[in-house]
Amino acid sequence: MPLGDTKSSTVDRRRFVQATLIPISVPITARLIHSTALGAESSQGAAPVENPPSITDTNVHLFDWPFRKLKHAQTSSLIARLQKHRIEKAWAGSFDAVLNKQLDRSNQRLSEECAKHGHGMLVPFGSVNPAWPDWEEDLRRCHEKYKMPGVRLYPAYHGYALDHPELANLLVVATQRKMIVQIALRMEDERVHHVALNIPPINLAPLSSRLKAIPQARVQLINSAGPLIGDSLGELVRDTNVAFDIAATEGNGGVGRLIAGSNPSYRGAIPSQRLLFGSHAPFFPCQSAVMKLFESPLSLEQLKQIMYGNARQFLGSNQ
Repeated sequence: MPLGDTKSSTVDRRRFVQATLIPISVPITARLIHSTALGAESSQGAAPVENPPSITDTNVHLFDWPFRKLKHAQTSSLIARLQKHRIEKAWAGSFDAVLNKQLDRSNQRLSEECAKHGHGMLVPFGSVNPAWPDWEEDLRRCHEKYKMPGVRLYPAYHGYALDHPELANLLVVATQRKMIVQIALRMEDERVHHVALNIPPINLAPLSSRLKAIPQARVQLINSAGPLIGDSLGELVRDTNVAFDIAATEGNGGVGRLIAGSNPSYRGAIPSQRLLFGSHAPFFPCQSAVMKLFESPLSLEQLKQIMYGNARQFLGSNQ
């Protein structure tokens, strides 16, 4: 398609959405919309989208959230829900790790669950706590014993700030092992925390300087709601390679406005190359994240980047 061919670009994007995102985000009316839309495109001489791509979800959790029952907490139920919405790969952490003091046992359970019941879809991301002794051994086991491509950190729940000296050491060791480090900025809205918990908001300011010293580090912020990123967003985008997910992005057209720098919940813009699909399922319905793509004014290339392209590149061809 020639550059600058706006009409062709619009048709391709519309046909892609009609064939891919509408059926997986609105399944009740999908068949009618799908057949009608493709019939209209065929009358204009446009070929239907063949083998529409699936989605890589970089933010799901297995097992039970400690504070309330979730509809799809069972792995089999979560898998069925993900498949229904054409999610073919899901990077899975464990709710066990959020409050569990035995992280290796939690990581082992996660690895076994993904292997036995993940149907080839689930990619396990264990957890380590750099504020605890012997975190190096937990990280080694995640990488060497459980064959995990990355780890997921919960600093607010594990009691350390992003300027903790051992976090810097963890980032160095993880980078040497070519592992991804995901940092969960929140798990649920602060207004609904259990009264027995005191979960402080995460200060992101120290992260940029940490990552400047480790340019090869692969770090993703998940559940990265705008207020938590605050004034740090511009520096993170400009001076680091950190990536983000879309799970906590809110508002009509929120993803598109985030890329354009006009999302009121964020102070700055995030390039589409740095945005990865993340649903925070089963805490959030996975179809909510799909709808964010459908109702945002994204180009065809941006849709493909966020749905699967960026995640595949971030994970690396060696995985």
